[in-house]
Amino acid sequence: MRVYGSDKIRNVAVVGHGASGKTTLVDALAFVAGSSKRHGSVPDGTALTDYTPDEIERQYSISLALAHAEWMDNKINLIDTPGYLDFTGDAMAGVYAADAALVVVGATSGVEVGTEKVWEYASDYGIPRMLVVSMIDKEHADFERVYQDIKEHLSSKVVPIEIPVGEGPEFHGIINLFSKTCHMYKKGTKTGEYDEADVPDEYKDKFEQYSQDLIETIATTDDELLERYLGGEEISRDEAIVAMKAGMAQGELYPLLCCSAELTYGTRALLSKIVELAPAPSERAPITAKTWGDAADIELEAKDDGPFVAQVFKTVSEPHVGEVSLFRIYSGRVGNGAEVYNAPRSSAEKLNHLSVAQGKDRTEVPELHAGDIGVVAKLRDTHTNDTLATQGKQVVLSKIPFPEPLIILSVAVTKRGEEDKLSTGLQKLHDEDPTFDHEYNSEVRQTLISGRGERHLEVVVNRLERKFGVHAELGKPKVAYRETFKGKGEGQGKHKKQTGGRGQYGDCWIRIEPLPRGDGYDFKNSIVGGAIPSKYIPAVDKGIKESAARGILAGAPVVDFRADCYDGSFHDVDSSEQAFKMAGIMAFRNVAPKCKPVILEPIHEIEVWTPDDNLGDVMGDLSSRRGQILGSEPDKRLTKVKAFVPEAEMYRYSTQLHSMTHGRGTFRWTFSSYQEVPPDVAQKIIEERKKEEEEAAKG
Repeated sequence: MRVYGSDKIRNVAVVGHGASGKTTLVDALAFVAGSSKRHGSVPDGTALTDYTPDEIERQYSISLALAHAEWMDNKINLIDTPGYLDFTGDAMAGVYAADAALVVVGATSGVEVGTEKVWEYASDYGIPRMLVVSMIDKEHADFERVYQDIKEHLSSKVVPIEIPVGEGPEFHGIINLFSKTCHMYKKGTKTGEYDEADVPDEYKDKFEQYSQDLIETIATTDDELLERYLGGEEISRDEAIVAMKAGMAQGELYPLLCCSAELTYGTRALLSKIVELAPAPSERAPITAKTWGDAADIELEAKDDGPFVAQVFKTVSEPHVGEVSLFRIYSGRVGNGAEVYNAPRSSAEKLNHLSVAQGKDRTEVPELHAGDIGVVAKLRDTHTNDTLATQGKQVVLSKIPFPEPLIILSVAVTKRGEEDKLSTGLQKLHDEDPTFDHEYNSEVRQTLISGRGERHLEVVVNRLERKFGVHAELGKPKVAYRETFKGKGEGQGKHKKQTGGRGQYGDCWIRIEPLPRGDGYDFKNSIVGGAIPSKYIPAVDKGIKESAARGILAGAPVVDFRADCYDGSFHDVDSSEQAFKMAGIMAFRNVAPKCKPVILEPIHEIEVWTPDDNLGDVMGDLSSRRGQILGSEPDKRLTKVKAFVPEAEMYRYSTQLHSMTHGRGTFRWTFSSYQEVPPDVAQKIIEERKKEEEEAAKG
């Protein structure tokens, strides 16, 4: 494998909605360039970058994967990203590791919600974008409709640089607006060969219209070119390419191409345009990093003579290999076997078997230059988002802002003895995918996992079995309820036991009263005259707290109350700390039912972004979940709705929102407070708790 310098590298994230043809296109580009020896297929399970068992079985991308195409004496690093929103973390990682994005739009489906999301990611990161209308050979393909769809939903600055000759099964050529010629494809071609021909007569009017639009758009990005264009001078192809590349870098225009990856039609021109229009790493603006320790800013350029700084943007766990790290070099060069340093983790790492990836295959290389993307296995303590740098430099890059999880489910092993393996497997899967997380909640006694959607968590469970031999199933998470009081009460707790020899004696009187929400528990000692010796008072407090933790109505901890110990008695011989602890437990049990106990539930503040067309459905659904609507307001192209919703009603909300808004709705939620549960809901909770206790007793 040849090693390329920074000026000969193009890092391109291939992004778009699920099933828009990204993986097929990456496969075709690598094959047509001769960098891959086989033209694979997603349906056949042979696609270059969809090689995991999950992806082959489901026939869509789940994880980010790398490929490369060597073309025009350059290396194009192709970062194939998932399109479905459940796996959007990897799409974001791909964009952040790239210098340009190739946005793939299906010729029959047009712009979809996933297209809009990745467009926003690329816009937020400020990288140039090209678009390609894929699958132009499919039935009902319509280039003009998709072009208008892109202008309406993504940007009015998009401009075609190619137009198809024929569409659907009749697609057989592409008119290149720069060269003003037509590429006529040979039926059955393997690598996109074509004959060059004049523009067909029936396309001349369309060609003239698009060609004029292209030159006008390019000219408006450069004052000198605009002046020449208005003066009637012709702008050469080379001048137009240079101006278009500059316009892309400034976000002033976005070129649009077309192709059929399955037939390989249009792939050669697409490879050429990537080389000509996408920036090399050395052409990107310097990035700002921090010096670990003092947080001083440092500017990094993609130059070989700078300090080595790289970031791991993806981690993959492979059987028999361990963790494989995919990283992007932002400064300096690195050789095979080099020693580098992870400052935040205080970990020295050795880059043994430095490689570049072509799908699942890796080729070892002697070195990699600034701006390149590499792969290394078995780093000791380095994970996704970590920075690697030259020992002593201790530089840290900004982390990729992965989106927060949206859905929480419980997970439990179905075979005894796999509990430890479950914890280990979940941690390794989190290292691979930061949008997935897990925790054991001791209060509800469940292992909870969180992710971007149900499909995301189903894949996690499948990978637990395939990679780590853990058999698990998903379930509904329990809610961490609380209990409190609405009234006051007082009474006695007396523990007296005589069994021969020294007995047990503890006696206390307590008053219970509610406290404001959030004040927790307060113990007051009002004993006077030594009715209870001071050394036993803490034991009463301990007993009350222990009993309160077990709950009154539904086994939930009791909060926000004061217990005042105001009287009692003791025995010189039989009293002890344990006896007074039991007295405190009994006092709480006796008094608590008199104080109007109620159940509290966690309430979350939720913000939902929805298209206006779905606003009524979204608000109605929130209301049906016992939500309190706080209001709505416009937010860019969407409307934001704010509401308070009980956690118990948020189960699988992300799935429902996706269905209501056809995937365009998003939300985030944060804990707000605990509030009293309505009586009818409280009764159901109490009944469920009783049923659980009965089943536990039988088991």
